[in-house]
Amino acid sequence: MRERMKAAVIGGTGYGAVELIRLIKIHPHLNIGTVVSNSQAGNSFSEAYPHLTGILEQPLEKFDPKTLAEQNDIVFLATPSGVSSKLVPELIEEGIRCIDLSGDFRLKTEEQYESWYKHPSADRAYLNQAIYGLSEIYAEKIRDARLIANPGCYPTATTLGLIPIIKTNLVDFESIIIDAKSGVSGAGRGLSLTSHYVEINENLKAYKLGKHQHIPEIEQVLEEESGHPITVSFTTHLVPMTRGIMCTMYVNLKQNVSTLEVYELYKKFYKNKPFVRVRPVGTIPATKEVWGSNYCDIGLHVDERTNRLTIISVIDNLMKGASGQAIQNANLMFGWDESTGLINIPMYP
Repeated sequence: MRERMKAAVIGGTGYGAVELIRLIKIHPHLNIGTVVSNSQAGNSFSEAYPHLTGILEQPLEKFDPKTLAEQNDIVFLATPSGVSSKLVPELIEEGIRCIDLSGDFRLKTEEQYESWYKHPSADRAYLNQAIYGLSEIYAEKIRDARLIANPGCYPTATTLGLIPIIKTNLVDFESIIIDAKSGVSGAGRGLSLTSHYVEINENLKAYKLGKHQHIPEIEQVLEEESGHPITVSFTTHLVPMTRGIMCTMYVNLKQNVSTLEVYELYKKFYKNKPFVRVRPVGTIPATKEVWGSNYCDIGLHVDERTNRLTIISVIDNLMKGASGQAIQNANLMFGWDESTGLINIPMYP
């Protein structure tokens, strides 16, 4: 094994991939290995992203599982949904560890995936192998994994915000409402009417009402952690900013508790979890305060008038919601401190 491990990135011209490249470049135990883009093979990576001129000039390559396994120690797949399900089996059979940033291995059944994603599912054998990579919750399983299903951006913010309270007997499980807002980079680099400047600038729009593919992922995690069937009301919005997610969650409480008591519960739950910052009572996080970082910041408020808990959870969708968490999972897989290469001050303003 090399002193520095080589990390390959597949899907090399997307936002998730270029964020991975940035993080691998500053990681003390990783070097950038093969970068794969079948559509732009032969071109320099800096042609797709000119800000990397003089930093990363290596050519993009075509997918070749045998060569990837011979030249790299881990593969990150930052591909659209429906692609990695075809590539991962070939890589796993070559003996290389994989972290998949698409949704192809997150859901437990083929039927559920095909219903929500509208693509053929990955093979059952590989769904069974995949470990869900919510780093703060499943660290022990991640350490021994060969295949990680990196969580979606909305599910990361949502489940980290909800899990501490749904593991108690305080919650009315039928009352969970999630109001989620994301910057436009979550839609990817491809051109579409949804992310067109004129359509999104000075505008706020809801989308995929009742149809968002992250709904079953959120419910799957919450059910596993609570031991109860859970159905959530989940509404997503695009806001005119580049990065960031804010999830505002509402939960009816079955007992009278104070904001301070809930705060203490969350502080205890996330003790020794370096990337979850529970804000003091009366302090509400904003997306700008985690920009460019791997932090998830959580604010809490119990409305004594309605006996309803409001949870505000913010992340950078390209970091904790994608590439940052993927690096955190790689750290766990290889036995490094999970914060390695990720402790940086959020960019502000």
